[in-house]
Amino acid sequence: MPRDRRPAKSIRVLLAEDQGMMRGALALLLGMEPDIEVVAQVSTGDTIVDAALTHRPDVALLDIELPGLSGLDAAAELRDQVPDCRVLILTTFGRPGYLRRAMEAGAAGFLVKDGPVEELAVAVRRVLTGETVIDPALAAAALSAGPNPLTARERDVLNASAEGATVSDIATRLHLSESTVRNYLSSAIGKTGTRNRMEALREARQQGWL
Repeated sequence: MPRDRRPAKSIRVLLAEDQGMMRGALALLLGMEPDIEVVAQVSTGDTIVDAALTHRPDVALLDIELPGLSGLDAAAELRDQVPDCRVLILTTFGRPGYLRRAMEAGAAGFLVKDGPVEELAVAVRRVLTGETVIDPALAAAALSAGPNPLTARERDVLNASAEGATVSDIATRLHLSESTVRNYLSSAIGKTGTRNRMEALREARQQGWL
């Protein structure tokens, strides 16, 4: 909407989405709302905080799976460095573990991308007033799934085991002994009910625990 037809005080939105077509479509559709203005668009997670510090958005819409830094990690950084900015997670993957991690990171809302843009605009307005907005189906799934069983170190070791990394590689990367890495991997395999570390990694990702 042209600036001269906008209200005196528009809701300033930062949009973080790595897919250019999706990012452009969301920016266009949100920009058509009379009280919303997209003031910044970024495609990587590690540029979110700098963009927020520069443009001072009221609400940040963050995808989870971004290059560089995940939207969940960026949400935690925004909470610390730009506390006045409310965070709304918008993702393709409605995984219960993601919801819990988003709330722990200080996000004010969590929605999946297949909803209508009108609902997204309403969610932006609601989080700005202090409400928490969560997709109802995802909230129910998160309650039934229970908490993330993996410790922070078990998550670190599983993440480091991707792409065929050896125990020695993981130990070097995380500054741990090889026996400690094996213990963490064994524990993670047991907690995920899988047979090996690659299955444990897949299951943990599927549940949104990583």
